[in-house]
Amino acid sequence: MRHNRLVDTLILRPLSWIYGMVTAVRNKLFDWHVLKEHTFPVPVLVIGNLAVGGTGKTPHTEYVVDLLRQEYNIGVLSRGYRRRTKGFILADKRSTPGDIGDEPYQIYQKYGHDIRVAVCESRVKGINELLRLDPSINLVVLDDAFQHRHVKPSTSIVLTEWHRPVYNDEMLPLGRLRESMQGLLRADIIVVTKCPQDIRPGDVSIIYDNLKLFPFQRLYFSHYRYGHLVSVFPDEVRYVPGLEWLNPDDAVLVVTGIANPRPLLRYARGFKAKVSVLRFPDHHNFTRRDFAELSKAYSHLEGKHKYIITTEKDSVRMANNPYFPPELKGATFYLPIKVEFMPQKMPQNANPFDMEIRRALRDFNSASSQVRK
Repeated sequence: MRHNRLVDTLILRPLSWIYGMVTAVRNKLFDWHVLKEHTFPVPVLVIGNLAVGGTGKTPHTEYVVDLLRQEYNIGVLSRGYRRRTKGFILADKRSTPGDIGDEPYQIYQKYGHDIRVAVCESRVKGINELLRLDPSINLVVLDDAFQHRHVKPSTSIVLTEWHRPVYNDEMLPLGRLRESMQGLLRADIIVVTKCPQDIRPGDVSIIYDNLKLFPFQRLYFSHYRYGHLVSVFPDEVRYVPGLEWLNPDDAVLVVTGIANPRPLLRYARGFKAKVSVLRFPDHHNFTRRDFAELSKAYSHLEGKHKYIITTEKDSVRMANNPYFPPELKGATFYLPIKVEFMPQKMPQNANPFDMEIRRALRDFNSASSQVRK
């Protein structure tokens, strides 16, 4: 431990200071209009964070899409992290996770019949191309683009985790922050994610005090609700076990390739069954060797019934991977999650999250109408 602290002090902390200065200068150049921010004729809603990975951007993006898809013609744009392609790509039925990235693929699989999903490294180019290809789009949602300041959002939502809020973190590489906590000043809405059900009022007050929000900013608290198991390979399964049916003599192998699997693992360890864990890095592209490791771990499970449970994001990479062991397909399931907001934790006189999003969009459209007149 002493050696690790010495490394942090002598090497990582100076690097964090340098990284922090570079990001601060970049943000000032945008604030001073030296670097250009682009605006668009439709509202652009950005969902992002200050930290790298693991705050729940994709589930919250899906929440917003599900909330508004009957009211707006939505275009979702993402960078498509770790995809094997370049440039602008509009998702269609032929798209794979390798083409557009696992998270955009997941969103397209769920909502592609109602919305447009695209990926592009340049969000400005991507938005312009989306609007050119489909002029009926009247709302663009950007997944993980809070630091992409060439786009000026009409509304920005920043997420921070309950168990590692931004005020307890450090700049990269010492911590996980991509920019300092000053970046919160650009946010319209801050959401504390992955909250426990039993939040105490004192804990909420501590978060308010530490975030130091402006009066115009809104703070919300959300948590995950886990759904019923879903087969990753539905053609290979005879029945789907219910979590409540698992017995102490059953065994579960939880396989994750996400940035922060802790909430899932806490939930899984509440099963009656014996739980083992196999972890991979975030956005991991599974190889033949990885699946050999998975097969070995599964074979070592001791239980009357044995199952593999993974995340929805990991499942899309497994389902499209030719190396997945055929003999394990019938035993492999994913555990879907849904975001729920906690109304009892809102500040006094604040709108519920859904109402606040709709109000922000109405305000943008009203202001745009006045400008056109």
